[in-house]
Amino acid sequence: MEIDGRDFLNTPPVKTVRFGGCVAETLEKYKHGDSSDYELLKHQLADPEIKDAQIINWLQEFRSCVTQLNKDHEQLIYTILRLPWLGRSQAVVEEYLAFLGNLVSAQTVYLCACLKMVVSHFTPKRVTVCEGGVDISDSDDEDENLPRNFDHCHQALQLIIRYVPSTSRFLMPILQENFPFIQKSSRTLECYVHNLLRITVYIPSIRRDLLEVIIGKLLKLDVSDTPPNSDVSRRHASQNPKPPHLFSFSDEDMPTDQPSKMTVTAHPVAERLDTLMVVLMAYIRDICYVNGSFHVERTKELYRDLLTVFDKLILPTHASCHVQYTLFYLCSFRLALAEAFLDHLWKLLQNPSLPAVLRQAAAGYLGSFLARAKFIPVSTVRACVDLLISWIHRYIDSQDKCGKQVCCDVSLHGPFYTSCQAVFYTIIFRHRAMLEANMKKGLEYLQSLNLERVVMCQLNPLRFCLPSITNMFADITRKYQVVFCYTIIEKNNRHMLPVVRSSTGGDCVTTNTNPLDSFFPFDPYLLKRSGQLIEPLYQVWDDLTDTELLPTKTRKQGSREDEDDFLCGEVPQAEGIVGMTPSSYDSNVRSPGSVGSPPITFQRPF
Repeated sequence: MEIDGRDFLNTPPVKTVRFGGCVAETLEKYKHGDSSDYELLKHQLADPEIKDAQIINWLQEFRSCVTQLNKDHEQLIYTILRLPWLGRSQAVVEEYLAFLGNLVSAQTVYLCACLKMVVSHFTPKRVTVCEGGVDISDSDDEDENLPRNFDHCHQALQLIIRYVPSTSRFLMPILQENFPFIQKSSRTLECYVHNLLRITVYIPSIRRDLLEVIIGKLLKLDVSDTPPNSDVSRRHASQNPKPPHLFSFSDEDMPTDQPSKMTVTAHPVAERLDTLMVVLMAYIRDICYVNGSFHVERTKELYRDLLTVFDKLILPTHASCHVQYTLFYLCSFRLALAEAFLDHLWKLLQNPSLPAVLRQAAAGYLGSFLARAKFIPVSTVRACVDLLISWIHRYIDSQDKCGKQVCCDVSLHGPFYTSCQAVFYTIIFRHRAMLEANMKKGLEYLQSLNLERVVMCQLNPLRFCLPSITNMFADITRKYQVVFCYTIIEKNNRHMLPVVRSSTGGDCVTTNTNPLDSFFPFDPYLLKRSGQLIEPLYQVWDDLTDTELLPTKTRKQGSREDEDDFLCGEVPQAEGIVGMTPSSYDSNVRSPGSVGSPPITFQRPF
């Protein structure tokens, strides 16, 4: 067998100092009950001071008698697998790779052990640092050999796959089990995710499963700082759109002595999530663009994989703030992708066999995507609004035909109410684009939607929409004389303020300002480094240009904390941050900020 032109079978063993007989003799003696040389062999292999020449000498002998290394020699094999082969000379690495190839082909019983050994090197080695008399263990971020070590790990995996084609079936559980805890350092998580994505290049059959593992971990980070059922975990459910301690990225949080490192976030969870989002988005970019040219088929395959993960993990996750932007970013590459995503959401919303909570989530994604994605043209926005409003009118028709008093119940009509809110939300953000080209035709279009029938129907959707959306929609539609909502809003306000007896004595007023448990998944993106990719694609709320839409009475009532974040215009800014280009996930490893993408030599043609 040859690796890099070296013929290992015909290369004589390197001379070195050693004790005991040759491996073949030692194994034979062990077979007959004499284990003295066998134990001496294991002891020499476990020597932390073992030299390169000694490793090569042993490995060459092991390869010559690999067929004898059956299950009886499990402890010996585990000792060999613990040999420090990474970071050694190229001769040691080549000899070790040759040994792995011989071992898995002759003794498949050790396949999983070999895979676990390789995967264990997907993160920086642990080092112990003493701080204040306390030993702290963390990853070695200064290891300059990491890029080379990762290269050799992936060479080892590809070699194993060559000899055992079914490797992927055994590899996937190992990769999942060895994923670092999300509390580990950003560097540890970054390296591991990088290496998982790198595997998808030469084992595309497990890409969907690996993306599911990665995105599942990112979702845990994304929602980890607030209890899943608490009010503060819902960005629109409370009066404060975001708890002040979460993902706080003010300039005051940056080290004063390092003004250039503006991309470092203050919150540790945010920093880890930001780092992983950078890696994942760069991977998406590099899969879809080959040498700067858009690759249609590769993009389609990746879109299908991400969409499957979206349906399984992202859509059912309430109050995730960032992970869903992976699809947002991918859809920005081509309008056809964005339209396919919208069509998928539309089908989910219409599907009566789906649980109502998923249909409502799909409506939230639909409205939020239409409102926030700059790359969606107004023609597509209008086409989607037409579909939504037609479905809404048909729903109203079905309720009118039953001849009974309609019950305004979210549990019965949740998808209808969220669809209405999606339409209102889209009009709030995109009405200017609808009107600016041709005011007359734009107004005719808005009037053709028959929004008055929607807001006046027995189901009373304005009662269940977020107050911020209801008020802004009413202001906009009043300005253009499309529909007048204030009478209904005032009536709803009177009905939504029941007086109840407080447990501490006296009366108190309670109201649920978010009966739909509304969630707009494409609210402002708060992570700094990865956010630089989203910023140019994102439609921010321009509260200054629409100030004149707010009646004086409305503007004076309440504080900014009572308004929705898109009304406040509280969009994180990124002034002074060095631009992060998608090609950071390029052909060679970066350090220390990014570990780079799979070298082209590892890529298989798609």
